[in-house]
Amino acid sequence: MTNDSAPSMDLKATTMLLALAAVWGGSFFFAEIALREVPPMTITLHRVIWAVPILALIVRMKRIVVPRSLHVWGVYLVMGALNNAIPFSLIFWGQTQIESGLASILNGTTAMFGAVVAGLLLADEPLTMKKVAGAGLGIAGVAFIMGPGVLTNFDPGNLAQLAILGAALSYSLASVWGKTRLAGQPPLMNALGMLIASTLLMIPIVLIFDGPPDLALSTSVWGALLGIAALSTALGYVLYFAILARAGAANLMLVTLLIPAFAISLGAFFLGERIGPESLVGFAIIALGFAVTDGRLISYFFANSAVKADIEEP
Repeated sequence: MTNDSAPSMDLKATTMLLALAAVWGGSFFFAEIALREVPPMTITLHRVIWAVPILALIVRMKRIVVPRSLHVWGVYLVMGALNNAIPFSLIFWGQTQIESGLASILNGTTAMFGAVVAGLLLADEPLTMKKVAGAGLGIAGVAFIMGPGVLTNFDPGNLAQLAILGAALSYSLASVWGKTRLAGQPPLMNALGMLIASTLLMIPIVLIFDGPPDLALSTSVWGALLGIAALSTALGYVLYFAILARAGAANLMLVTLLIPAFAISLGAFFLGERIGPESLVGFAIIALGFAVTDGRLISYFFANSAVKADIEEP
C-alpha cells in the first residue's frame, strides 16, 4: 500500500464511507435485538441467506457473468467460511456475553490483524516496523479492555472477547485468500459467491446444532434479521466496493475507526448500554495502533512539522 498515491476522499466517497460505517456498526445493534429470540449461528444463517437474492438481483442488473468453474466456487466456499460463516458466528456468540459496543471496539483490530497477516503471507506486502508497532498497540489496547485478570482468572466475558478477536483474525485470513485467489473476478460476484457458499455451509451446521429455524418471531426480531441481511450485508458490500473503486483501499480502511462510534451510539440510545472507561481507553490505544499501521497520519504530522520548521527558520 502506497499511501502517497492513494486517491483522495471527495464528498461522495466520504458520504458512502459514513453510510458503510453506519450499516456495519448497525450489525452489532441488529444482532443484540435478534439474540433475544434467535441463537447465534441461526442469526448467521439469516444474515447470509436473505442477502443472497438482493445481491443476485444487483449482479443480474449489472450483467455480471456468473462463473461456471468448480475451482472458482471452491474458492468461494473457503472465502464464505473465512469471511462470513466463522466470523459472523463468533461475533454473534460473543455478543451473548458482552455489549454490542464493546464487540465493535474489539472488532476494530481487524485492520491491524490484516496488515500483519498480509505481511506474513504476501510477498508484495512485507511486514514492516510500523505494522509490527501498530499490532503491538492493538494488542495493548485489547489487553487494557480485557483487564489484568485475563491470564489468571477464567471469565466467560473474556472468552467472548477472544471470540471477537478470532473473528477479526478470520477476516484477515479471508482478505489474503481473496487477494490471492479471486483477484480476476468481479468484486460483486465475489460477494455473491461467498454468500451463497456460506449459506450452504451454515444450513447443515444450524440444523445439527440449533435445529430447524423458528420462523414465529416477533416483529422487532424479524426487522433486525432483515436489517442485518439487507443493510449490513447486501448494501454493505455494494458500498464497500464502490468506495474501494472511488477512494482506494487506504481510505476505505478508515471505516474501521468509524464503526464503533455508530455501534456504541445505537447501543446507548436504544438498548441502554454503557461502555466503561477502560473500554474507551482501550479503543483509543487500538485507534492509535491503526494510525501507526496506516502511516498517513504520522507522515502528515512529520511533513507539517518540517514545513513549520522551514517557515520559522530565520
